Amino acid sequence: MKKTILNIVILCLLFGSISYAQDEEKKFGIEFSGFVKNDFFYDSRQTVNAREGHFLLWPTPENIDALGSDINATPNFNFLSIQSRLSGKITGPDAFGAKTSGVIEGDFFAQANDNINLFRMRHAFLKLNWSNTELITGQTWNPLFVTGCFPGTVSFNTGTPLQSFARNPQIRVTQTLGGIKVMGAILGQRDYTSRGANGISSEYLRNAVLPDLHFQVQYELKNEAAGASFLAGAGIAYKTIVPRIYSQIEITAAYDTVDQNGLVWPVKAVTEKYKVDEKVSGLTAIVFTKLVLKPVTIKLQYRYGENIADVLSISGFAVKDVVDPITREQSYTPIKNKTIWGEIHTNGKKIQAGLFAGVLKNNGTKEAMSNAGNSIYGLGTQTGTSPGIESLLRISPRIIFISNKTKIAFEIEYTSAVYGADYDVNYIASTTHQVSNTRFLLSTIYSF
Repeated sequence: MKKTILNIVILCLLFGSISYAQDEEKKFGIEFSGFVKNDFFYDSRQTVNAREGHFLLWPTPENIDALGSDINATPNFNFLSIQSRLSGKITGPDAFGAKTSGVIEGDFFAQANDNINLFRMRHAFLKLNWSNTELITGQTWNPLFVTGCFPGTVSFNTGTPLQSFARNPQIRVTQTLGGIKVMGAILGQRDYTSRGANGISSEYLRNAVLPDLHFQVQYELKNEAAGASFLAGAGIAYKTIVPRIYSQIEITAAYDTVDQNGLVWPVKAVTEKYKVDEKVSGLTAIVFTKLVLKPVTIKLQYRYGENIADVLSISGFAVKDVVDPITREQSYTPIKNKTIWGEIHTNGKKIQAGLFAGVLKNNGTKEAMSNAGNSIYGLGTQTGTSPGIESLLRISPRIIFISNKTKIAFEIEYTSAVYGADYDVNYIASTTHQVSNTRFLLSTIYSF
């Protein structure tokens, strides 16, 4: 009898532990998804791009040869699969009274042409969800890239530079109040960084000792029965960077001396360094809306930006003036631009057609420079003898054929850029020339 009771107890404990293990197993896990994407594209001229042409930004300016021909008016093509992606959605037990989840995602796009085809991190974040509050820590989309309202282009550029494009390490808190969501975030920089005298680097933001600050409000209304929804929102961002922490002034220029034996001895330049206190700040604002109806989806966004080259916009900053004649400390002013884009696409399950269009306009510096020849730092801005972009227009019609998990998509992307020269103290060009590129893009996508 005692043996029987003991066996029953052991069995109960065994099944209890198995049940507990099964329950625990339900709380932990990772679910993989992603896609294999192959892009085949042709450009009518040379372009400014990333990853061997895959991430298209805009057409290159004219480069006239000795006979008057434009060297950059040369077409090119490429086939690439580097956008193929693997994403893992992680689930786990509750923590601090919140539901927990996480995402780790990568693709083969790499960080530069030198390591193309290598696996790189896109997203890696932890999410804690309470009843009305969400906390995200880790790397994910910059809040200026609104995940609920962004262009659905076939091209990987997703409307860039008209649409903000960046992923940042961040801490983000979202509070839900009925149909309203209020979000605040602080951001660092990693793969998408600011530009300055030392090139492209996160050091400018890190030396400011102030994260990139974001605030956003969204309102969403859904009608499940009608298959319709409406989203509207606005956001503001404030970023300060430090262009330099010291200046270096040449006291004596380098020169060569000749000794009595006729040998030439180079003499290095003599320089002095001075610690400087330099900053440049920029304010960015967006307003967006999306309307989903059963047959079509309509999206619209307006953006005003100051020094937002880090989100791949045609932007940057300029040296305003020298404020200290001894240390050569400088003041700066951000370059402004305005962008508006819109999109409409059908919501068919077998065939979807869409049209993306937008314009960007350079609005010059926030304050006048002391001299029109002052240094400019940014993306798509004037650099040395290279012209800057005054305005940009893009029109992209597309059609997508869908069969279960497989898509075949075709898109024509027309981008026209107006380049400027002879800039004044407000960074407004007095002369311009226009160039255009047409990209024909065929993509095959297999999702899993």
